[in-house]
Amino acid sequence: MYQRKIPIDYTCGLIVAMEVFGSKWKFCLLDEISKGIKRPKDLVNVITGITKRVLQNQLKELEFHGLLGKTVHNEIPLRVEYYLTETGESLLPLISALDKWGLEFAPQLKSILENQAVEAES
Repeated sequence: MYQRKIPIDYTCGLIVAMEVFGSKWKFCLLDEISKGIKRPKDLVNVITGITKRVLQNQLKELEFHGLLGKTVHNEIPLRVEYYLTETGESLLPLISALDKWGLEFAPQLKSILENQAVEAES
């Protein structure tokens, strides 16, 4: 089993948050689940670029950290649905604020990246 070489500094909120959210998909997953998309196959379809393997790993980590719960329906084929826990729901204002900031910053980022591409060509 994996053994951490550097211990987590529990006195720094940013380090704790990065431990829980240190991937590019977790906020997207929480956001989509909050909107009512609960099944892994549907999440793969709405989140552009995520693979099934990465999705399963991210869902497992979010469940491990207590942000998601899982309901397994004993049917054939097996049906699994995810839901936000109370802790997961407490993140929705943060996710909304990050989404708003990202949309406002998007034109500036696009310009920065386009300028970088032009400079790389010359």
